Amino acid sequence: MPKRRTALQKALERWEKEVLQPALRQFPERKERFTTPSGLEIKRLYTPLDAPEEDYLPEIGFPGEYPYTRGIHPTMYRARPWTIRQFSGYGTPEETNARYRYLLEQGTHGLSVAFDLPTLMGRDADDPLSAGEVGKCGVSVSSLADMEILFDQIPLDQVTTSMTINAPAPILLAMYIAVAEKQGVRPEALRGTIQNDMLKEYIAQKEWIFPPRPSLRLVIDTIAYCSRHLPQWNPISISGYHIREAGATAVQELAFTLYDGLTYVQLGVEAGLEVDDFAPRLSFFFDADNHFGEEIAKFRAARKIWAREMQRRFHPRNPRSLWLRFHTQTAGYTLTEQQPYVNIIRVAIQALAGVLGGTQSLHTNALDETYALPTEHAALIALRTQQILLHETGLTDTVDPLGGSYYIEALTRQMEAEVYRYFEQLDARGGMIAAIEQGFPQREIQQAAYRFQREIETKERIIVGVNEYVLPAEEPIELLAIDPAVEKVQRERVEQVRAQRDARRWKMSLQRLQEAARGEENLFPFILDAVKAYATVGEICNALQEIFGTYEEPPLV
Repeated sequence: MPKRRTALQKALERWEKEVLQPALRQFPERKERFTTPSGLEIKRLYTPLDAPEEDYLPEIGFPGEYPYTRGIHPTMYRARPWTIRQFSGYGTPEETNARYRYLLEQGTHGLSVAFDLPTLMGRDADDPLSAGEVGKCGVSVSSLADMEILFDQIPLDQVTTSMTINAPAPILLAMYIAVAEKQGVRPEALRGTIQNDMLKEYIAQKEWIFPPRPSLRLVIDTIAYCSRHLPQWNPISISGYHIREAGATAVQELAFTLYDGLTYVQLGVEAGLEVDDFAPRLSFFFDADNHFGEEIAKFRAARKIWAREMQRRFHPRNPRSLWLRFHTQTAGYTLTEQQPYVNIIRVAIQALAGVLGGTQSLHTNALDETYALPTEHAALIALRTQQILLHETGLTDTVDPLGGSYYIEALTRQMEAEVYRYFEQLDARGGMIAAIEQGFPQREIQQAAYRFQREIETKERIIVGVNEYVLPAEEPIELLAIDPAVEKVQRERVEQVRAQRDARRWKMSLQRLQEAARGEENLFPFILDAVKAYATVGEICNALQEIFGTYEEPPLV
């Protein structure tokens, strides 16, 4: 091996002298230094010197085996393709139910619920602060009655459902369980994911209700409940997507997300859970951006780092506790209002990176999402993008098609090294919770977002249709408009629920929830009881807020 490397090094030096240097004198390169958006340097040429054969087993290995760089399953998509999961929700539960049934008829594999802003913030449709936002950025859900309509005629034992919600996540999951029971579906048959990732809310998305520590209690209580009663359910989707959308680089997205995940595992263990009882059901959620090489390297590095750190820190006995299973969504922030049909191309490239990176499920954004929620036509194009990747490209024929690429393997290692630099900084600050309280990840993202915007303004970064290749005039496109009557419908439904429910049962359920919140019991069963008594999202959140208090982020300086 050393002789081969020496010979290759000599050949490379000869090529640089005899072939490269004359070419550079005649055709200078476009810039002195080429980098990924995260600042990782990209070499002019990669060779076996960048991915030596002796490092194959410890650093790359085989799919389905530690360190899982090439995938968590031995056959990957040859046996089971990724789940096609389209994020959808708008207006009333009736309207969203119709969209779900349409998507299922068109071949989507799983549902993904988008909730409106009042629901995300734990407010009912008739809350004064909900005015003007009901049903706008997702479906309005205030009570179990809404959830029953949302999943009407959708067999919950036959579909997987992902729900993108965080602060009120236990409440919405409890509603889903209650709807399933009404359908005759037992909790152990339910399959899907609840996002339930509060650390990233304080880092990036800023949709919290309670202070960090009681919020994390609710997260761990939900994980513990699911480990006992919903064995096929993912009780948390540890999200880098929103971190990236807030302006983070790929390195920051990966570092902060994986460290969040390790923090949740540590909290679970400290709460008395056995790591193998819940770690196999943890899932992740990543962004797929335009830089093809960096995104694929990010996904491959993610699996390797997670497996190594889980093994090193927690010593699980079940190999599945080392698996990093993840959902991918194409990058919303890269979509442009200008020349919106070009967004179809961006989404296809990003989706391809997710598949080549080995994702377990995928959402492709619609071309019009920079304006509004997608029309049915735009949603269908996004769905067909995935179906073409699945059926017409041959991507599912072999495992990890780009594994062994000198470029991809070298970039994977660079990504890994940069992530560990962030790990060291987080460790030095006392962990993620302390780092959030100090504003560290928030500042890092803020600075990265500023650099990104400056690059666009100075044209160091070209965005097609925005700062180059601009059209003087563009034809408007059809957009989905939310009927203002939605708010009236949803307000009336909340009033009807309050009028028809068993008032005594409702009152007692909230009192028991507050008593439990003052102590140390798992709160999820009490939330489930309140949901079944038709307590609303806002009422449950307000009851807990009386015990837990509120939170204001310290200023970033």
